[in-house]
Amino acid sequence: MAGSNEEEGASLALVRFARNFASNLESIEAFWTENDFAQGYERLLDTLTDVVVPNLQRHPRMGRRFLSRAVESVEAKRLLERIGGRLSALGPDAQVREYVMDEYLVLYLVTGGGTAEPSVVQLLAIKHHKQLGFAVLGER
Repeated sequence: MAGSNEEEGASLALVRFARNFASNLESIEAFWTENDFAQGYERLLDTLTDVVVPNLQRHPRMGRRFLSRAVESVEAKRLLERIGGRLSALGPDAQVREYVMDEYLVLYLVTGGGTAEPSVVQLLAIKHHKQLGFAVLGER
């Protein structure tokens, strides 16, 4: 029996994990292990596997555009300009977006998705809401 996505003729987006995303997950795992709450990390992995990845496969541009956010500092404006320049090199449809979870924020890059090709989603970074910033935002 075909799913509704197949009936509409849409292809599922391909979801990939950047090295930085994997490194972020290792740091999160270490934090939860050091605080004797391994279930916190297990819950995060379950949510990524059961909710986030399937949502992004079906709706890759569902997150809020990262470059649309209002910034006030000169440093942040320069960073967003640099990211925008890198994105334009990836094509006119390339976007960095934010996926907001209960306790975490995921930054991801989405490209493609034209009529002949599925979108590609690359998970760039994941941070807890209480963490400040993304150290390797523009790199993949």
